[in-house]
Amino acid sequence: MRIVVCDDEPLARERLVRIIQESGHEVVAQAKTGIEAIVAVKSQQPDIILLDIRMPEMDGVECAQELAKLNHPPAIIFVTAYDHYAIAALKANAIGYLLKPANKDELLEALQKATNLNAAQLNEIRKLENPTARPVREHIAARTHRGVELIELKDIYYFTADQKYVKVRHKEGVVLIDDTLKELEQEFEGRLFRVHRNAIINIKYLDFLETLDAGQFQLHFKGIDETLAVSRRHLPALREKIQSM
Repeated sequence: MRIVVCDDEPLARERLVRIIQESGHEVVAQAKTGIEAIVAVKSQQPDIILLDIRMPEMDGVECAQELAKLNHPPAIIFVTAYDHYAIAALKANAIGYLLKPANKDELLEALQKATNLNAAQLNEIRKLENPTARPVREHIAARTHRGVELIELKDIYYFTADQKYVKVRHKEGVVLIDDTLKELEQEFEGRLFRVHRNAIINIKYLDFLETLDAGQFQLHFKGIDETLAVSRRHLPALREKIQSM
């Protein structure tokens, strides 16, 4: 991977460069401001940029928004000492958000997951300029002990309501998010399907419907052994959906 490192603190920048180089990746440029980062990206065409947020002249979020306007923007990983910038980072479509001092394993994991911004992510950037535009996401944001993680929708099996949170079952495990089932169902209409008052599923992982005793029904998924109960209210629509697949 070709990587640009941008941080106004020399020691922090040097530490990131050392970890990256020791892992076999290439640091093609270093920058200490957002403006310098943009110049470096345009000249070097990196795969990834590591961005601090609080910097002079132009901060990391503003820099990310400018980078998103390029024809081939790099994937963005924010590395900052301030966790309250998480929401702004997500709106700028960062592929990762790490808190300083970044743990080596977490940084390498973020580099492994990093990919170029896609069209759906660019839509999110443009939404900052047009707040009335309908959001288009390909990731779900979840706060974990490692900071903010972005989970791709295509890797999520289902969502279930868990008291005041929503539980997300995905290929790597389970996380909790603040979104409601109703919000998720409306935003991802056609891709998510409600099977119960407390559950919606990712259509692509729907396998088959099983009839149990006493008129109960449960749904099976492709790829995992877990099942979900299906309510009588949502059963007719689910059967119709299965028949159309």
